[in-house]
Amino acid sequence: MKQYIGLGLAMLAGTFVGAAGISALNAQGKGTVYLVTEIDVSNPEAYGAEFAPKAQATIRAAGAKFIAIGGAGGAGAKQVTALDGQAPKRVTIQEWDSTEALMKWYKGADYQAALEIGKKYATFRRYIVEGM
Repeated sequence: MKQYIGLGLAMLAGTFVGAAGISALNAQGKGTVYLVTEIDVSNPEAYGAEFAPKAQATIRAAGAKFIAIGGAGGAGAKQVTALDGQAPKRVTIQEWDSTEALMKWYKGADYQAALEIGKKYATFRRYIVEGM
C-alpha cells in the first residue's frame, strides 16, 4: 500500500514539474522581436511631413522603440549605406516585446489610419525577426 502512495505522489510531483517546465518554455518563446521595414519613398517631403511623425507616435504609444531609422523622408532618419546590393530608400528597425504586441499595433485603428496616408507616398516591405 505504501508503495502505491509513493508512486502516486511521484506521478503528481512529475506532473507539476512538467507543467512548470512547459510554462517556462512558453515564456521563453515570447521574447523580443524586431520589425524591419524597407520603404520605397516616392515623395520624401510629404512622407516626412504627413506620415512619418504619425506612424512613429503610434509605435511609441504601443510600447515599441526604434533601433534605427534611415534614408529619405526626414523624421530623424540617418544615412543608409549599401554594403551588398542596393540599399532601400528608407529603412526602420523597431524592437517589440512580443509578436502579439506588434500585431496588435499593426492592426490597430490608429496605425491603419496613418498607413493610409503613408501609402500615398511609399510602398512598404516588412518582416519580423525573433531576437536571440
